[in-house]
Amino acid sequence: MTTIKHIIKISIVATLAFVLSGCLNEYDNLEQNAIPTPESTYVEGELMVKFTPEVEELLATRSDLTRSGIPTVDEVLTAVGGYQLERVFPVDSKREQLTRDNGLHLWYVVRFKGESADEVAAKLAKLGEVQRVDLNRTIKRAYNGKATPLRADKKTRATSTDNKMNDPLLGAQWNLINDGTMFLQDGVVKSVKDADIQAAGAWERCVGNEDVIVAVLDEGIFVEHPDLEANIWVNEDEVRGSEDDNDGNGYSGDRNGYNFVKDQGRITWNDYLDSGHGSHVAGVIAAVNNNSIGISSIAGGDGQQPGVKVMSCQIFSGNSGSSVLEVARAMKYAADNGAVVLQCSWGYVSGAANTYDWGEQGFHNQEEWEAGSPLECEALDYFIHNAGSPNGPIAGGVAIFAGGNESAPQAGFPGAADFAVSVAATAADFTPAVYTNYGPGTTISAPGGDQDYYWDYIDEQHNYGEVGCILSTLPYNVSESGYGYMEGTSMACPHVSGVAALAIAYAAERRVQITPDELKELMYSTATPIDDYCVGNKSYRRYVADIGPLQPMQMNLSWYKGQMGAGQINASELLKAMDNVGTPVQFPNIYISEGQSVAVAPARYFAGGEGNSYEVNIKDSTIASCESQDGKLIFKGLKIGTTSATIIVKGSTTEQHDFSITVRKGAAQNGWL
Repeated sequence: MTTIKHIIKISIVATLAFVLSGCLNEYDNLEQNAIPTPESTYVEGELMVKFTPEVEELLATRSDLTRSGIPTVDEVLTAVGGYQLERVFPVDSKREQLTRDNGLHLWYVVRFKGESADEVAAKLAKLGEVQRVDLNRTIKRAYNGKATPLRADKKTRATSTDNKMNDPLLGAQWNLINDGTMFLQDGVVKSVKDADIQAAGAWERCVGNEDVIVAVLDEGIFVEHPDLEANIWVNEDEVRGSEDDNDGNGYSGDRNGYNFVKDQGRITWNDYLDSGHGSHVAGVIAAVNNNSIGISSIAGGDGQQPGVKVMSCQIFSGNSGSSVLEVARAMKYAADNGAVVLQCSWGYVSGAANTYDWGEQGFHNQEEWEAGSPLECEALDYFIHNAGSPNGPIAGGVAIFAGGNESAPQAGFPGAADFAVSVAATAADFTPAVYTNYGPGTTISAPGGDQDYYWDYIDEQHNYGEVGCILSTLPYNVSESGYGYMEGTSMACPHVSGVAALAIAYAAERRVQITPDELKELMYSTATPIDDYCVGNKSYRRYVADIGPLQPMQMNLSWYKGQMGAGQINASELLKAMDNVGTPVQFPNIYISEGQSVAVAPARYFAGGEGNSYEVNIKDSTIASCESQDGKLIFKGLKIGTTSATIIVKGSTTEQHDFSITVRKGAAQNGWL
């Protein structure tokens, strides 16, 4: 038996960190078996087990999941006392077949008493009926970080009359529009014109689209914030906090997302130990623009055109830790409920982290991560390949992670995986932030703030003022004004998520489809080069906002040259490059349960949108019917069968799309075992 050992930490990488230590043992009596066995913190009495397809029928026919029906498994688990099994991913009546096609239905949570989780894991791993065993590592806070509220007496800088948005705090958002004058003092220049994400140029092409959804895996979002509420995703079939699962997706009351920590539909944000982190991230992406209050955001609309929607997938709450189980469920939930961007301002501590400061290192390479986090890996793969729609602006999803705050020469996983995006952080002069990770695994950079670099702007009370951090939305229990500052690759990450969402929104407006790989390559190829700023030394004062200015420290910028990914995300150049990219979308095939109806908005699929007229011809009208109502086409299933159909679109030009209508017997909410 070979043994691989790692200590794993996980962190929300801004002012708030979450740490997990663990040691991984790989049991290889069967080549496919790999089990992480943390030495420190994991949920005792609980394992995630992936069974082989050969025993699926035994599991599926069990009415009592206090036994698996698999003799070898039951023998092991009976020896440790009573136990129960539960599917990791609950049945979603609309996506169950896709779940099965990806093998995720084979993952079960096994809860038991009597022996330690690592001992039971070792026994189960030796069974031929078991593919993988994953200990449910816990994720909990290492310390309590706090945002710095925007002071009531804080004077904001004037916003240029040339700006598209009228939000009064936009003048303080150098991350969106940097005129190069914000950080000038005593002849020292700490800002560079256009060292931002080039939001103004991007807004000339697109400001957002309500059909694009970003899933924020974080603390809960303050969904009633006046500068966020209009851009919060709403599941129309659900009642917030209800115990009924009205839409049959396996989660009750998920009106604005789901609280995976407390296993409930009600999103929480006001625990006294919450930092406001999720709300801050959400504001960077999609605070409501041009509403004469608060901040501007990257993809928050302009008052006439709605912004992108933000879905709250809550994986942290107050003093409650999270776990790999909750993270995996959140990833799949996001894909199954329409999100196309996965915003993850967290990740494992880098495999190159300084052990003096961080204890031990995390995964060193992708092979170790995939072996040590099999459930997380499969859930992330599911999102990347199954989010989006074959008839929408993107087929698949883009997963974006913070690169880490350990000043380490390697990004942390999962973001460092070759199918994800990992974001490093910069200051307002294109220089790397003093805390940012860099090097292998880093794919792109974005503004993240750098308070230790802007130490000379701290006042006598250690208040921030304009200290080069990121200004965004916060809950009122964190900031009376509803706004405040944070920094970190946690703040750089939503800049890339917001720009990705804006690009997808632009594809939607152009009625074309792009792939996740196309979008990522365009983000990298249009990024602003920043290597010319990685020269000489950078002076900073560590922990200045907490304990005051200490002896200056030096950062060798040459270490970062060529190590900050493709450069700094540039929204304007990205959208410009998309003018000639994409495949025209097609009107979708329709699937309806017998006796039920499905509404489709044809304007989503054709240039001219609401200005067009639409005519639908169904070959076999005994199978389905169609009528127009309030700009939507209402298809009704009359009897089981399939028929061809045609939609004729008349606008500036005339188009015809062929599609099919399938009427099938609907499965009940519990129609899958």
